[in-house]
Amino acid sequence: MWQYRYLRWIDWRTIPILAVLMAISLLVVSATTGDVQELGQPDAGWSVFFTPYALGQLKGYALGWLAYLFFAGMDYRVLKKIAIPLYLFMVLMLVGLFFTAPIQNVHRWYRIPGLGMSFQPSEYAKLIVVIVLSWFLERQGRLAARSRVALQTILLVFVPFILILKQPDLGTSLVLYPITLVLLYLAGAHRKWIFWMKIFGVAGVAIVSMFFLGIAPHEKLRPYATLVLKEYQYERLNPNTYHQQAAQTALGLGGWTGSGWHKSEFTGRQWLPAAHTDSVFAAFGEEFGVLGVFLLLLFFFGLLYFCFQVTAVAKDPFGRLLSAGIAVYLAVHVIVNAGMMCGFLPITGVPLILITCGGSSILCTMMALGILQSIYSRRFMF
Repeated sequence: MWQYRYLRWIDWRTIPILAVLMAISLLVVSATTGDVQELGQPDAGWSVFFTPYALGQLKGYALGWLAYLFFAGMDYRVLKKIAIPLYLFMVLMLVGLFFTAPIQNVHRWYRIPGLGMSFQPSEYAKLIVVIVLSWFLERQGRLAARSRVALQTILLVFVPFILILKQPDLGTSLVLYPITLVLLYLAGAHRKWIFWMKIFGVAGVAIVSMFFLGIAPHEKLRPYATLVLKEYQYERLNPNTYHQQAAQTALGLGGWTGSGWHKSEFTGRQWLPAAHTDSVFAAFGEEFGVLGVFLLLLFFFGLLYFCFQVTAVAKDPFGRLLSAGIAVYLAVHVIVNAGMMCGFLPITGVPLILITCGGSSILCTMMALGILQSIYSRRFMF
């Protein structure tokens, strides 16, 4: 099942990109979780960089690289055999969250006793959904064009979608939508299903954008919208929340070149909420400016480009669907997180892959990248 010789044939171009993204994350996490007053003090030493959160991030990367190497050496076709157990395990974990004590008033994490760590099933659910849909649609073959198959596919996604939405975690649940659309398209689903899913998706993005671009007046529409939505749900479409304004302020203060590492006033004084998690993109923008953000997005573009290349060279339908689903899953995270911080989308807690502080996000991302390398290294085996 696992053979080290396949590690020689992985796409080595991605390794330096991953290393740079991880280094950037450590810089931002250390700057946003340390004491801004410590910098420049003679006795500060390495404590300025190795804050508790930065050390936690390092542990996450260590585990992530192990997962990356394991899945890169493993034959990805094994995942087809365990797709159903994975799906059942995912549903069980998501249901079990509602029988645990909430953390920060939401049901998203399991506490791991004795280790001081937490486990977020919804992060892994996204990858499991990709695996299950790829297995299911490959099995259907030419029958994927039938409406019955499209309905069954949507039902498979609907179960985790609802369970994640009830945590509540709107951002993570919505990531499943573009994944489902792309996989149905590649599997050869009927045009009408693709058409209406595209229309529904574009309409949703357009309505949300109208609020954040000031075209639709948020307060004037509240009495009508709350007839359908709950108050807290509609409030997510408010472009004038403190978090939204703070993120744009941090980006604006960065200017072209930024304030410099550990020199940001706004983020450093903790005026930017969740600077090391949800708002890490804005925190990076304040410290390294437009030029830094451009370079960061350039590295992400390179990584995603190589990810989509795997889809082009995959030699079997399962590998093609699996690699495309993973590439879309990673791309959506980058696009949505950057859009949230720039004020184009509501802040829904979608992490910026490999940059956001969080062990579950890092481990799941590295597992996904390892699976991609397994597909890539076996491109000549069929």
